Amino acid sequence: MSASFDFSGRRVLVFGGTSGINLGIARCFASAGANVSVASRSQEKVDAAVAELSGLGSESMGFALDVRDLDAVKAALEMHATDGGEIDVLVSGAAGNFPAFATGMSANAFKSVVDIDLMGSFHVLQSAFPYLKKPGASVINISAPQAFLAMPMQSHVCAAKAGVDMLTKTLALEWGADGIRVNSIAPGPIADTEGMRRLAPTEKILELTKRSVPLQRLGLTSEIGNAAMFLSSEAGAYISGVVLPVDGGWSVAGASAAALAMSQAQPRTNGSD
Repeated sequence: MSASFDFSGRRVLVFGGTSGINLGIARCFASAGANVSVASRSQEKVDAAVAELSGLGSESMGFALDVRDLDAVKAALEMHATDGGEIDVLVSGAAGNFPAFATGMSANAFKSVVDIDLMGSFHVLQSAFPYLKKPGASVINISAPQAFLAMPMQSHVCAAKAGVDMLTKTLALEWGADGIRVNSIAPGPIADTEGMRRLAPTEKILELTKRSVPLQRLGLTSEIGNAAMFLSSEAGAYISGVVLPVDGGWSVAGASAAALAMSQAQPRTNGSD
């Protein structure tokens, strides 16, 4: 369920906004009155997302592009600006992931994730700067716990998302004088997303993942949307350069997540004989 925010008349642009977490963010802003546009690689998904957001009352545009293509990103942003002016909220969430050990991963596979996650974020942010509302714009990068927690079979994502978080912090420094706030959200395990389907492909792994979260459940895309709206609202007006985990405490467990899951599977006692 979305929290109560009012973004009436505000312009929001979500890269990667046609599925999963990013579509959940787009829905939240649209439900709060914003005019939300989306961009992703698939024209079919773009059309479906625009139709859904329009049904929520949003005046939406859609752009089919690959964030690795700098010229395509620039063209979409120019078209977006021509149609309606400055961007109040920019969400950069395009990402790629697949589980693979480093020794079995090709250089091209590693580069593909870095190009989408890190170079794609740079393309979006640098190209969007001229169109961001000054002062007042909120920029949100969608990061991941892999940015600060090493995980097996995720060397490519760990490297890329760590770069995204440092880009977030650097741009918060560079753009602060223009009144632009830049933050990252690092979602934990989120239900009904392609990421969870890839990283937890069986019911057993999914259940272990739930038990590794201190709150004992998967998150919802709307909960990431709520965090994005908070950071972009007046309530978050003095927050910039932050990497915000929204993960039910999962990143706090860190390397002890497996031990936590095992301990919580045991009967509770009062600790005395």
